Formats: sequence, C-alpha cells, structure tokens
Amino acid sequence: MNIARVLQNAEASVSAEHNVKDQVSAAEWQTRVDLAACYRLVAMHGWDDLIFTHISAKVPGTEDFLINPFGLMFHEITASSLVKVDQSGKKLMDSPYDINPAGYTIHSAVHEVRHDVTCVLHTHTAAGVAVSAQKQGVLPISQQSLFVLSSLAYHAYEGVALNHEEKARLQADLGTHNFLMLNNHGLLTCGGTIADTFLMMFTFQRACEIQVLAQGAGAELIPIGGPILAGAKAMIAGVTRSAEGLGGLLAWPALLRKLDQCSPGYAA
Repeated sequence: MNIARVLQNAEASVSAEHNVKDQVSAAEWQTRVDLAACYRLVAMHGWDDLIFTHISAKVPGTEDFLINPFGLMFHEITASSLVKVDQSGKKLMDSPYDINPAGYTIHSAVHEVRHDVTCVLHTHTAAGVAVSAQKQGVLPISQQSLFVLSSLAYHAYEGVALNHEEKARLQADLGTHNFLMLNNHGLLTCGGTIADTFLMMFTFQRACEIQVLAQGAGAELIPIGGPILAGAKAMIAGVTRSAEGLGGLLAWPALLRKLDQCSPGYAA
C-alpha cells in the first residue's frame, strides 16, 4: 500500500469537502445529505459489504447522479464525499476518489431508463444472496413478502457487472418494477425518493431474512393463498400510486433521529 498516496488523498478529500456545499444548489446539497444518511443507515443495519455495494441518487433537475467514493466504508460517507458523475461515468466535480465500475454499470442502467426513479439501492446481504440463489425466489410466506411481490422482477447472474452490454438486459428485466432480485448476487430497490427506496430495501431484506429462518426451521411452510396474494398486490400497487413519499413522511424522520444519535456527521 502506498501510504503517502493514501494520506495525500485524505488531505485532498478534507480540502475538497470544505467547499462542496458552496459549489452546489440547495436541492443537490439536500440530496447529498439524504444519500449520505442512507449509506450510514445501511451500515447501521449491517447490510453493507465492506466497500463493495452502492447506492445512487439523481442530482435534481439533471440526468447526473451521486454515488459512493470507492474505498470508503459506508459509515464514513458524508454529503461532501459523494462523487457526482454523468451518465457516461465521468466525474463532474473534483474528487480524490474513483467510483466502483460495477456500481456504475448497475446504477447507470437504471437511471438511464427509469426517469421516475431518484434513488437506486443495491446490497449483498447474506439473507438476500441466499434467497437470490433459490430457484423459486421470494416465497409468499410473510406480510413483508407481499409488498415485495407486488413489484418484483428477477435478473439472471452474468458475472461481476463490468460488461456494459448487460445493461440492456438488466433494464428489460427491471421494467417498471421497484424490486429486483439479482440471482446469485443480491437485492436492488429503486424509488422516487431516497427515503422510499430505503424503506423498500428494509422490507425486501426482512422478507428474505424471514424466509431463510422459516426454511431453516425445517417445518412445512404455509404459503399465503392466491386470492389474498392477488388482493394484496392490487392494494399495495394502489397505495404506491396514490401516496407520495410514504417512507419520507413516516419512517424517514424517525430514522434520521436515530442516525443523529448513532452516527452523526453524515451531513458534513
């Protein structure tokens, strides 16, 4: 490891971060704060995978997006350290950090075609990967699973996401869904706000945890019946269409209060 380079990057990062708020719009700064909070919340819930997963958010009013600096742990990320890139992956502001190439492939694919989506969140949790490796995928065995199954798609594993030709297939598989299971890989959610996208991932993750626990107990599972499942899908789809920012209005402020106690500093 080149210690001198690491120290140089750290010093450059501190210098750059002091100026970021003054260089961006108020709307972009708020997005940065919320996205940094989302990274910290993912770490707080134990869903991070060292430095190897990613969350992105569109810069308001543009096709550009913010993503994590490759090399920082999620609990270290701040509003100022996030990297702004265009759809081609080019950095739009000075940063001592690069971005994860696989993260660019996945997130640019979604942002390129889903103009209703502000945020994309991807994880590699043990429970998520475990269910993604099961042929039947998410089973209708919990209330949480109903929310996921109301808008769930699957994408076959093609190796580490470095091949840009995969983007078209990922886009086709995702379609208009908000939950995507990347087979043998992990979970992805996308939504109109950072708060809603986090809440969707919480539900997705919890559904997978419940499924793995229920399967591990060895007892015969009770599937939720077809009529109930169909009715729940229709109800959830209706709520999703008619309500704006359910996570933001309800869960997000409470999550931020908890984060302020456990991991302050994300808004720097």
